[in-house]
Amino acid sequence: MKKTVMAGFAAALLTSAAGSASAEQLTVFGPWLGPDQSYVEAVLEAFAEKSGHDVRYVGSDSFEQQIVVDLEAGSAPNVAAFPQPGLASDMAKRGFLAPLGEDVADWLRENYAAGESWVNLGTYVGPDGDSALYGFPFKIDVKSLVWFVPENFEDAGYEVPETMEELKALTEQIVADGGTPWCIGLGSGAATGWPATDWVEEMMLRTASPEDYDRWVTNEMKFTDPVVINAIEEFGWFARNDDFVAGGAGAVASTDFRDSPKGLFTSPPQCYMHRQASFIPAFFPEGTMMGDDADFFYFPAYEGKDLGKPVLGAGTTWVITNESDAAHELIAFLQTTEAHEIWMGLKGFLTPYKAVNPEAFSDPTLRKMNDILLQATTFRFDGSDLMPGGVGAGSFWTGMVDYAGGKSAEEVADAIQKSWESLK
Repeated sequence: MKKTVMAGFAAALLTSAAGSASAEQLTVFGPWLGPDQSYVEAVLEAFAEKSGHDVRYVGSDSFEQQIVVDLEAGSAPNVAAFPQPGLASDMAKRGFLAPLGEDVADWLRENYAAGESWVNLGTYVGPDGDSALYGFPFKIDVKSLVWFVPENFEDAGYEVPETMEELKALTEQIVADGGTPWCIGLGSGAATGWPATDWVEEMMLRTASPEDYDRWVTNEMKFTDPVVINAIEEFGWFARNDDFVAGGAGAVASTDFRDSPKGLFTSPPQCYMHRQASFIPAFFPEGTMMGDDADFFYFPAYEGKDLGKPVLGAGTTWVITNESDAAHELIAFLQTTEAHEIWMGLKGFLTPYKAVNPEAFSDPTLRKMNDILLQATTFRFDGSDLMPGGVGAGSFWTGMVDYAGGKSAEEVADAIQKSWESLK
C-alpha cells in the first residue's frame, strides 16, 4: 500500500521516537560529491538526530546512469535526488517511484513562491496513467541573471534596468555612447551551443505563457511554431547584431562561455553585461569581490506583456525510490525551515520556501539571488534538460550555433523539429 506523508515532521517524530524498534536504516543517493556532499550530509545528519534513523548518503558523478541501473536491479536507495526531472518522470511512469501525497502538493502550493510551478515540476504520470506528485524540489539554481561591473555602470551613468524594454533601451544607449553592451559565448567543447538554449528558454518565458513553455518542452508545440520562432529571434536581437556583442556577432559561437565574461573586467570594458546562471563567478578573475567588483540583476520581463516575473533555473527533485516510513519522514523534514536554513548557512543553496529566515544565508550574494527566486511569479526548469537528449543536448545545441552563424530562425527550427520527429 502506498503511504502518504504525515501532516508534519512533528507527527513523524512521534512515530520514530517511540524507541529503537521503530528506527530504520535510510539510504539517500544524489549527485553531490566533495564539499557539496558535506553540505547535504549536514541536512541529513540533522534529520537523523531528530528521527533516530540511521541515514546514509551516497553520491555519484554518474548519478543518472547509476540510478537507472539500481532501479532496474531492485537495489534502489530509499530516496534519490534527481538533477533531471525528465529522468524522474520516466522512472515514475515505469513504476519505480512512490507518490508523495496530495498533502505534500498542497504544502508546496502554500509555502513555495510560485507554488503551482513547483507542483507541476514534481508531478508525473504513473504506471496507471494517472498524474500524481512524485518529486519534492529541494536545492534550486537560478539562471535568470545578468552580470555587470558596478563601477562601469557608475562611470557611464547607467542604471540597472527593471524591464525588458529598459534593458533593450540600455543596450542601444551603450552602443550610441561608443561601447559594446554584451559579451556572449556559446563555446563549450562537445556541448557548444547550450548557453544559447538558455537564452531562448528565457525569451520563451518573457514572450509566451508558462503553458506555452510547457507545451514546447514536450513538443506539443512544435519548434516551427511562430511562438518559438519569435523567441529564437528575440535571442537574435541581442546576439546577431555586430554592434551589440563583443567581437561582433561572428564571435558568439566561437567564444568559450567560460571566457566570455572576462570582457566585463577589462579597461576599458569590452562589454557591460553578461547573461548567465549563478555559477559563472567561478570564471571571473581571481580575487573578484562580489557586490563590489561584480554584481548581478534579474534578467527582466517585458512590462507590456503582463507575464509577471518568470525565473528560469534548475535544481534537484527528491523522490522516494524504495518506500518506507523513514523515507516519507525525510520528505516531511524537507518541509521544515530547519532543513533549508542548515544548507543556507553553508554554500550553493537557494530555496523558494517563503518562511525561511534570510539571515540564515552565510553569503549575501546567495541571499540576493534567493530574493529573485522568492519574487518569481513563475518558475520553469531548463527546457533543454526536459527534452529528449537527442534534441535538448543535441540538435537544439547545434541549431543555436547555426543560428548564431547566420541561418534563419525558421531554417534552424525546422531542422530541430525534424530531429525530434526522427526519435519517434
